[in-house]
Amino acid sequence: MSLRIVGAGLGRTGTLSLKLALEKLLGAPCYHMAELFVHPEHVAPWHAAARGDMPDWKALFDGYAAAVDWPAAAFWPEISAAFPDAIVLLSVRDAESWWKSASTTIFPTSKTQVGTEWHAMVEAMFASRFTADLKNREACIAAFERHNAHVRATVAPERLLEWRAADGWAPLCRALGLPIPNEPFPKVNTTEEFLSRHGGQ
Repeated sequence: MSLRIVGAGLGRTGTLSLKLALEKLLGAPCYHMAELFVHPEHVAPWHAAARGDMPDWKALFDGYAAAVDWPAAAFWPEISAAFPDAIVLLSVRDAESWWKSASTTIFPTSKTQVGTEWHAMVEAMFASRFTADLKNREACIAAFERHNAHVRATVAPERLLEWRAADGWAPLCRALGLPIPNEPFPKVNTTEEFLSRHGGQ
């Protein structure tokens, strides 16, 4: 199996909903940050990647048909080069609502598990591929917009699919050449759901 989708969109752009949708469409697992809690052995290769030592991407994604969310989104250039036939999927939302969501969900929880390799990997990834200043609104929004602009400027138009949560199934199905499922598009992991799982952090 080879990746058919390389997600370049950052966390809090509907990536968990995308994971569920792509698994429905492709009939195979979609890689997401949640995989690192199921496969702790994956933390080390991601940590190495954040330090500049790229893993064997085909081995890391063996058995997956797509990858979305961090950490994969941070390394989309390298991953998309390893899977040249894959669609590059840029999930987006407006910068202000993204900041409000990220700053109350994933950024605070990235400071948990201090002293573990997971924490070291996340810190190294943000520092090398985003910004280390996760409490700074201006720095994070600038990094968010810089990331998205780089994807748009770099990926060939015929390979790039830009997607917002409100778009639902249609753009994904059109790009993949698949019929639209007769069911609502998944909507999961809202800010409220995230905070309820993480004790209100």
